[in-house]
Amino acid sequence: MAIKVENLTKVYGDQKAVDDISFTIKTGEVVGFLGPNGAGKSTTMKMICCYMAATSGKIMLDELRADQDPQLIKKKIGYLPENNPLYTEMAIIDYLKFCADIQGVEKAAVPGRIRNMIDMCGLNVERHKKIGELSKGYRQRVGLAQAMIHDPEVLILDEPTTGLDPNQIVEIRKLIKELGKEKTVILSSHILSEVEATCDRILIINRGKIVADGSSETLRKQASGQELVNIMIEGADITTIEKAIRGLPGVETVKAIKERPGFLQVQSKPDVSSRKDIFDLCVKNQWYLLEMTGIETRLEDVFRELTN
Repeated sequence: MAIKVENLTKVYGDQKAVDDISFTIKTGEVVGFLGPNGAGKSTTMKMICCYMAATSGKIMLDELRADQDPQLIKKKIGYLPENNPLYTEMAIIDYLKFCADIQGVEKAAVPGRIRNMIDMCGLNVERHKKIGELSKGYRQRVGLAQAMIHDPEVLILDEPTTGLDPNQIVEIRKLIKELGKEKTVILSSHILSEVEATCDRILIINRGKIVADGSSETLRKQASGQELVNIMIEGADITTIEKAIRGLPGVETVKAIKERPGFLQVQSKPDVSSRKDIFDLCVKNQWYLLEMTGIETRLEDVFRELTN
C-alpha cells in the first residue's frame, strides 16, 4: 500500500510542528524517519495514522484519503507509538486477544494470529506473564505484536527498538526487513546505524520541514561533496611530502593527522579526485605509498549537518 503526502501542515497556536511537507512511499518500501526531538516526526506519523487531524494538506493510502476515510485507513495500519501504551494488569495473551478483537480479526483466526505474533516477536518464554511483570524490552515486543496482530498493510513504528538490548535489536531489525518485503514500513529511530541497516530510504525532518530524502549512500555522497583521503608515504621527510602534494592541481588542503603520526589527510577540490595524481607523484619521486584510505561521510555527520 503506497503512501502519498502532499503539502502537509500541522499548526499548534503560533508554531508549525509540520510545515508544508510532501513525500511518497512506495508499497514494500522500508523508510526511516529521522530528526531531532521536536522536529515533527511523531506528529507526521500520527497524522498518517489518522490519530491526529492535519491543519492542511492531503494524506492518501492508495485511493483512501485520511480526511475522508479515517476508519478504513486505521484498519490498514499497524501503529506502535513512542510511549507504547499497554494495559499492564493484563496477561500477554489476553491483551493480544483484546487487540485482535478491537481490530476486527475474525474470531476463528484470532488464536492463530496470537501464536504467530508470539513466535514472530520472541515472546514464547514470557507468554504467560502479565505485561506489568515484563522488562522494558519485552514490553516493546508486546507493542510490536499488537501493531501487527491484524496483519496490516502499513506499519508505522515510532522508536520500535527503545529499551531492547543489542541482541534484541538485531532480531527486530531482521523482522522489520522481512516485513518490508510485503508491507510498507515507516520507522523512526535515534539509532542511526539501525536506520542505515534496516531502511531502503531515509527522510530527515528538521523544524517541520523535510531537509533530505534518499538512500543512506545518496545522502552521504551529497553531504561529502569533496574527496577526502588519508595517506602514508615513505621515502622523504613529511614536510617535503606535504609540500609536494599541496602543489598538485586537484588538491585543496593537506594536513598532518595528530592521532596518526606519519599520516596526512588530503582534501581534493570539489568534483575532483587526486588519488591518481598522488600515486603518480610517488612513482615520479620513487616514494613508497604505504596507505591511501578514502574517508566516507558517516550518516551521523550528515544528520548533524542538516539539523544543526
